[in-house]
Amino acid sequence: MSDRMTLLQVQEKACQFPISGQYQRGPSCWDRVKMSFTLGFCVGLASGALFGGFSALRYGMRGRDLIQNVGKVMLQGGGTFGTFMAIGSAIRC
Repeated sequence: MSDRMTLLQVQEKACQFPISGQYQRGPSCWDRVKMSFTLGFCVGLASGALFGGFSALRYGMRGRDLIQNVGKVMLQGGGTFGTFMAIGSAIRC
């Protein structure tokens, strides 16, 4: 019977935190800037796909021209929005 632990004993054992003098640190400023750029780039890609796709279809583009134009608008939007997000994050550091 001593080898078995009740559910309450298991939960108590799992909730014990080690005591140490070291604290976990958050991400560095450079890590935050990189993450902000990545997040902004993804948002810019998505908005570029929507806006670029609709405008290219409105102009009557088809096939290779459509794909090239949408890709260009996506990269431009991602780069621009990512850069501004990174700058804003760097200012807050």
